[in-house]
Amino acid sequence: MTPLQLTHLAAGEKSAPVTDWAARIGWLVGLALFIALVYWLMREGWKWRGTLQGDLPELPTSPEEPGEVKLTMSGRYHGSTTAGQWLDRIVAHGLGTRSRVELTLTEAGLDVVRPGATDFFIPADALREALLGKGIAGKVLSEGGLLVVTWAHGDRLIDSGFRSDHAAEHTEWVDTLNCMINKSLETTDTEGAR
Repeated sequence: MTPLQLTHLAAGEKSAPVTDWAARIGWLVGLALFIALVYWLMREGWKWRGTLQGDLPELPTSPEEPGEVKLTMSGRYHGSTTAGQWLDRIVAHGLGTRSRVELTLTEAGLDVVRPGATDFFIPADALREALLGKGIAGKVLSEGGLLVVTWAHGDRLIDSGFRSDHAAEHTEWVDTLNCMINKSLETTDTEGAR
């Protein structure tokens, strides 16, 4: 091929101009509507779950005099579920909202402060168990990467999942919480025996 033929060949290989803009715009509008529909359905499902859990009482607030601070922790709150059912997320009263968290353990109980979400307090007599877990409703971590606190609220047992900014703190929290729970149970048993 001569250079002149190559020039004509290269000039002829340009793509054709797009002339069917209406079809392309229609596809984009259809895709945007589909995404909006999926988002709306997810939002309605979340609200429906909250309605089903409407029997859950209001969350307790921190007492005026919580007592001496035993432990503090900064990290993330990953959500709450029905105890023992790590996929049954509780969304009522903002318990389903993930957020940053500041935990403070005192003699009175566990104070859960969540910037941008509803704070709540778990009284010491409502605490049932603390353990190291690896997952809770939509969040799976390595083994022992999640501090799971089981507590009673109304007639339900709830598991709440927390992850510290320093995962090495989890073991100390589990030991301290379980020791506190056992002391509370011993006190209750002793008072009941009188």
